[in-house]
Amino acid sequence: MTHPRAALDKELTAPLRLSIAAALAAVEEAEFAAVRDAVETNDAELSRQVSRLETAGYLVVSKKKSGRYARTWLTLTPHGRDRLSSHVSALRQITG
Repeated sequence: MTHPRAALDKELTAPLRLSIAAALAAVEEAEFAAVRDAVETNDAELSRQVSRLETAGYLVVSKKKSGRYARTWLTLTPHGRDRLSSHVSALRQITG
C-alpha cells in the first residue's frame, strides 16, 4: 500500500506555487499583477515561481498589448489543472 503523500506533486509542494495554481484555477486567465496581489508576494518572487511552473508545463505566460504597454497574463494549462486536482486530492487523503 502506498501512502497518499506519494501522489503529492513536487512542483506544488511549495506554498507559493500552490497558491499561484489555485488562484489561476478559479479563472480562465489572470494578469500578472492580479496574481501577485492575490498571493501576496512581490514581482521578482512571482516571476521566479511562474518561470518554474511554466517550465513544468503547468501554466502559459503571454503578453497582450494594453494601450502603449504590454501586460503579462497567466493561464493554467489543462496539465496544470490536472496536477493541481491530483495534488489537492492527495492532501485531502492525507488529512482526511
